[in-house]
Amino acid sequence: MDDRCLSRNLPELASPARNLLPSTVMATPGKTARSTRPAGEPALLTSRDNRWLKEFRVALRGGLPTENGFVGVEGVRLVEEALRSACRIQAVLFSESGERHHERLSSFIDRPEMAFPVLRTTDRLFEGLADTEHPQGVAALVHPREASFDDFVRAPLSACAPLLVVLAGVQDPGNVGTILRTAAAFGATGAATAASGISGTANPFSPKALRASAGAALHLPIIAGMSLSILLAQLKVAGLRTLASSVHEPRDGEQLLLAPWEVDWCQPVALLVGNEGAGLPEEVERSADARIRIPMASGIESLNAAAAAAVVFYEAARQRNVHP
Repeated sequence: MDDRCLSRNLPELASPARNLLPSTVMATPGKTARSTRPAGEPALLTSRDNRWLKEFRVALRGGLPTENGFVGVEGVRLVEEALRSACRIQAVLFSESGERHHERLSSFIDRPEMAFPVLRTTDRLFEGLADTEHPQGVAALVHPREASFDDFVRAPLSACAPLLVVLAGVQDPGNVGTILRTAAAFGATGAATAASGISGTANPFSPKALRASAGAALHLPIIAGMSLSILLAQLKVAGLRTLASSVHEPRDGEQLLLAPWEVDWCQPVALLVGNEGAGLPEEVERSADARIRIPMASGIESLNAAAAAAVVFYEAARQRNVHP
């Protein structure tokens, strides 16, 4: 299916059993739609059962990818980030009041090469499919960039070495998004999510995680759902040093915990971040090349997973900027 073949001037999509007016031809995702409407004036989608609105409802309110793997992003800032990214766009949807944002996005959606449909619906129907309490009236269906393991471990020319984050059992989508946003801000070159054996990791492309990442998840190479044991083995083969963020005190005979500034972040490194409460499984910590922990004042048990990741990645950025 080539989503770029879609026309902008889409009529409202009806259910398969419904006959369309003579002036329209039924359009479905992946097929060209024709209309007698003037260019730039897409039909107003007014049926809750419209096929396009169902896709947006699944991706936004349902928080699930569509049948073709597209996820929903909502809000003018996130849609703009999606349009800036290298991700495929299936469609952009405006509500009547959301049309005020069209001018801000026009440089992306009005270019001839951006051949995806721009749709319109009523404010009432948009509110019924939106995931936010006070929607801005603009959303898009986006296919996250597909990253191979080679993409994941390859450092861009602007980076001295790969700097990766592996989320293992981070359950809260807000934490997942915030960690990805922080990691990207401080120069991370890729991310992965995996189950830890204790719990799974929240989908980095869910609506809440995407909002928390401020669109960073659409720019980073991300591998989602890979087996943690296989991932760690492949990282070692690829020559990356694995660092386990630890919430446990070391036992007799175990390796000492390093402070973030005692690590050389200019080498190829993967930081492992565990579950918010339990941290990483002990066997994962023991298998890592080193364990790190942020020194804190007495009486404080630990930092939030996202806050701890921010401290660690700040130190990584400091060293990598000092030693380009």
